[in-house]
Amino acid sequence: MRTRIKICGITSAGDARVAVGAGADAIGLVFYPPSPRHVSLELAQEIIAVVPPFVTVVGLFVDPALQDVESVLRQCTLGLLQFHGGETPEFCRGFRLPYLKAARVRANADLVQYLRPYHDAQGWLLDAYHDRLYGGTGETFDWNLIPPDLARPVILSGGLTPDNVRAAVRHVRPWAVDVSSGVELVKGVKDAAKIAAFIAGVKNESA
Repeated sequence: MRTRIKICGITSAGDARVAVGAGADAIGLVFYPPSPRHVSLELAQEIIAVVPPFVTVVGLFVDPALQDVESVLRQCTLGLLQFHGGETPEFCRGFRLPYLKAARVRANADLVQYLRPYHDAQGWLLDAYHDRLYGGTGETFDWNLIPPDLARPVILSGGLTPDNVRAAVRHVRPWAVDVSSGVELVKGVKDAAKIAAFIAGVKNESA
């Protein structure tokens, strides 16, 4: 099975072109104002305009207000929603778009119990736990904490880099991997060489 690849935290049309040109299956736009990778609606529109067919644009939110998500959807064409906070299942499924639900993984937490209510998510995104940050931490977690045979496709995130992604794919065999800080020059600015190396590593391991 080929492991799909999402490059998240895209903040420019140029970085979107680089990610897509290197073979990314999806790009992520962050609509969470505290994040250094947050994009305005105007910038999101510019980025979306350069994304070709069959590449999914994912909108990332953290505990948004209903009207904030609706405002984004009125002005931006997204293919998938990604929720990183404490959003309820009813909230996540309320926008007539497929969604991903993220869970921050740590020892002694019951992932299955937490994620079971989100049974209609297109996938479950597993990220490193941080008590204040929601993704983009650059930290990995113990992949052995992932229960076998989860009910939804697994998107592996958290501290992935060109150096460790092959081991991650080999160990977890996720449906997809999601990277942000691991392919950056500085927060919010991607590195073309790192993106290419990351994607090549995934493809070499999952071919």
